[in-house]
Amino acid sequence: MDADKLHRESIVFDGHCDTLLSVLDGQRRLGERSEEGHLDLPRMKEGGITAQIFACFVRRQFVPAQATIQTLHLVDTFYEEMAANAGMLTLATSAADIERAKAEGKIAGVLGLEGAEALAGDLGALRMFYRLGVRNLGLTWNFRNEAADGVAEARTGGGLTEFGVRLVKEMNRLGMMIDIAHLAPAGVRDVLALSDAPVIASHANAHALCSCASCPHRRNLTDEQLEGIAANGGVIGVTFVPAFVTDDPNQATLERTLDHVDHIVRVAGIDHVGLGSDFDGFFGKEANVGLEDVTRMPGITAGLLDRGYKPEEIKKILGGNFLRVFRQVAG
Repeated sequence: MDADKLHRESIVFDGHCDTLLSVLDGQRRLGERSEEGHLDLPRMKEGGITAQIFACFVRRQFVPAQATIQTLHLVDTFYEEMAANAGMLTLATSAADIERAKAEGKIAGVLGLEGAEALAGDLGALRMFYRLGVRNLGLTWNFRNEAADGVAEARTGGGLTEFGVRLVKEMNRLGMMIDIAHLAPAGVRDVLALSDAPVIASHANAHALCSCASCPHRRNLTDEQLEGIAANGGVIGVTFVPAFVTDDPNQATLERTLDHVDHIVRVAGIDHVGLGSDFDGFFGKEANVGLEDVTRMPGITAGLLDRGYKPEEIKKILGGNFLRVFRQVAG
């Protein structure tokens, strides 16, 4: 089958990017093609993106006192960009919104919080962010907050706090995806035991292929964690971050990234693998050869075809699996 045709007819759903920070900082606009960073709307169209989770990440200097207002600034940035680019970008709060965006040739933006710091330990704040359109929340970044310990605190063995338990239950009730990407192992176990809905790891790879010895946090998932997410019905978004692809980040390539897809398929199954680029979350000299920016996404489809995946399997990896979970959780 023709790889480009398959890619263009598929729903391509990327589980994580940090681009809103660059837009908020005034480095670029979503609607304008840029040579900076990894993505903008024109390049996303070229790369065939259908849906994108836009993370709202609060830098550490704003935590805790200004976490909520900084997150609101990021949400506002998305709304401002959507208003300025109404012909290209729309907010998605349901699977039907994503399917409608595909039919209309638009990109569906899903709003997500990367860390629960903005909630300040208050479920009322969660409900207000839900009303603003947020449909994905990573319980932690790398450090401890009111909900749980992040991976940088794994030494403590800490999992979900009492607030974290109530948060998971309220997210299940509201219909908001739970993201365990930066969560310490004990927290991952707690979430998988507690959540009634499928969870996601929006941007993580296989620990068996890369132990992340070259980066400060061991965020790649063990086979046991991969199996647990699969048993829960969730999805792992394979990330393009060079240090998570190979222990020598200078050797990160599309092919090595696809090795992680292969491994997760073997361990978790074809229904539990997706894409979570983390575009604009890594910079400088870091580069994943063959996945230098969002325009290179069709290379994933070609690479999977070359590896013998069937078209219907490729459609699941490109976005069908994330769409299934989003439909099950958010409606």
